[in-house]
Amino acid sequence: MKFIADFGPLLIFFTVYHKSGNDLSVAIPPLIISTIIAVTAIYFIENKIPYIPLVGGVVISLFGGLTLYFDNPIFIYMKPTIINIIFAIVLIFGRILFKKNFLEFFLKTAFSLDELGWNKLNDRWAYFFIFLAIINEIVWRTQPETTWVNFKVWGILPLTFIFTALQVPLIKKHKI
Repeated sequence: MKFIADFGPLLIFFTVYHKSGNDLSVAIPPLIISTIIAVTAIYFIENKIPYIPLVGGVVISLFGGLTLYFDNPIFIYMKPTIINIIFAIVLIFGRILFKKNFLEFFLKTAFSLDELGWNKLNDRWAYFFIFLAIINEIVWRTQPETTWVNFKVWGILPLTFIFTALQVPLIKKHKI
């Protein structure tokens, strides 16, 4: 269910975009609506605020709305860059300024690691988010819009799965 809530809106966006003849102004409203529905569904299922999907939903609504209002796709193109930079900053500066490992805070119910494991995992995810931000910038600035839309679904999603799978040895090594 959580997987559907996380990636369902993206798949809806992708489908509507291609069925509309590659029209962002047609695909963005279903993206915003499905994201709001997904965040609400997670809240009611888990009885807690889903912080990461909530931040994503706010940013999608803001940048999607700006894209529609100004009729300028640059806002939606930059959304993945901005959200990935926000996540990286939270992870990096959470440890530096607040002495708090926010990755541990968000994932502590999923598994338990020693402090070194959480710190390594936190840093790896922060750098991965920076990598995703850079790659998004490269793709949207150098490729046609349809390539960028396809990359959002068929590029970023597999990269994230591969990166996550590559973290399993670290998790096993530092598991409590």
